[in-house]
Amino acid sequence: MSEPYAAPREAAVIDIGSNSVRMVLYRLEGRAIWTVFNEKVQAGLGRDLPATGRLSEPGVALAMTALRRFAAVLDGVKPAYVFVAATAAVREAKDGPSFCDRVAAETGLKVRVLTGEEEARYAALGVTAGDPRARGLAADMGGSSLELIRIGLDRPEAGVTLPLGPFSLADPKGFDAERLRAIIAQRLKPVVGRFSSDELHAVGGGWRSLAQLHMEISSYPLRIVHQYVMSATEARDVARFAAQQSRASLDRLPGVTKRRAETLPYAALVLDGLIEALDLKTVVFSAWGVREGLLYETLDRDEHPVDPLIAGCAALGARQGISPGLPAALHAWLSEVIAALPESFGPDRDPVLAAAACRLADLGARLHPDHRVELVFDQVLRAPIPGQTHAERVWLATALNARYGGGSGTPEPGTVERLLSEEARTGARAMGLALRLGCDLSGRSPQLFANAAITARSGVLRLTAAPGYADVLLGEQTRRRAKALAEALGLRLEI
Repeated sequence: MSEPYAAPREAAVIDIGSNSVRMVLYRLEGRAIWTVFNEKVQAGLGRDLPATGRLSEPGVALAMTALRRFAAVLDGVKPAYVFVAATAAVREAKDGPSFCDRVAAETGLKVRVLTGEEEARYAALGVTAGDPRARGLAADMGGSSLELIRIGLDRPEAGVTLPLGPFSLADPKGFDAERLRAIIAQRLKPVVGRFSSDELHAVGGGWRSLAQLHMEISSYPLRIVHQYVMSATEARDVARFAAQQSRASLDRLPGVTKRRAETLPYAALVLDGLIEALDLKTVVFSAWGVREGLLYETLDRDEHPVDPLIAGCAALGARQGISPGLPAALHAWLSEVIAALPESFGPDRDPVLAAAACRLADLGARLHPDHRVELVFDQVLRAPIPGQTHAERVWLATALNARYGGGSGTPEPGTVERLLSEEARTGARAMGLALRLGCDLSGRSPQLFANAAITARSGVLRLTAAPGYADVLLGEQTRRRAKALAEALGLRLEI
């Protein structure tokens, strides 16, 4: 049976925020969401809002230039869906409505101004689209506001918006960390009981910069912000470090632009305040937020339950032009072997990873054979596919390394050893060897699986062929592949 395939659809989201104006172009392939273009201008629309109640005039000029360019790009691309959303600065400014009118007149773009509750809801949708297992609290920090909303509940609850963005905290007298800590604590006080949580899912550019800074400090090998996890203690340490730095020092920090350096200390203090007030234990960083939430709402209802990891791997693997029926047939044929793998992430998660690995089984088909192992490993490890932890990324990359004949060392042994247990490394390698056996035995023909069977029972890996197919399917190469798999699983081989 073939994998279901959804014709690609193009979508665009323009996000008019308090600090930046950004356009992202996406390609939707069923439940899989790919970013194909991303451009922003840090206009600072909300910079003058606390003092004047109006949008920044230089910010408006920068924003209009960017929006005219974005409109021209959209006119050329002609995406199926276009969303233009404005958040706190436009929502709160006295001249917000006239700004929206000007945008419409000069660009033809119709701006939807989100309420604070809507902004929180779309942030929650974005977080859960990027990680369906997310539970606890989503927090989206923009230039002027902070949105808080619970996620992972049976019934959705309304979120809140608080004046805790860098622009709403700025003081003409200058940055005073102790005074700001007191202000942040006071503004959080009314929501402490309602939003206390063990886990925070942090959305926003300032917090992403903190995650990148922590990766640098801790020599973390996988520089991907999405689903990067810190303990509350680690998060407070890096937040306090950032809050204590001078502007010149922040400018020199890796991954921190000059404009981001201006707002980073405020983002750091707000995160520190949230950890203190809400008794957080863990902080998970999400690269998905309001923009992806707007997209997620457009997906057909029957696409929502599809695991984004499986959907993303299926879409990535399908681009190789190999038989669309291979992944599902391979997955079914290997069912007993998959059940015999050492446990890596638990009984609920291991089957999902095995299904994802089968969708990637022919990822290297069109890559140069001399470099296939390294290229496939790197692509799987760093693919922009959501719904997987960093350890799960490494597991899949290790499996595909073995699938293409890579040794147990892998192209990045330090990354693998840091993020995977020995048992998980063994399971990933065995999964890859199973994929290699299945693909080579069948010649990547789903029909041939019907004439062979593989079982893993009572300490024996048994490979059999239907009458008349032994010579066709159980040749020397198949025997070598089966022997490698049996040794990886600690089983005796019978053919």
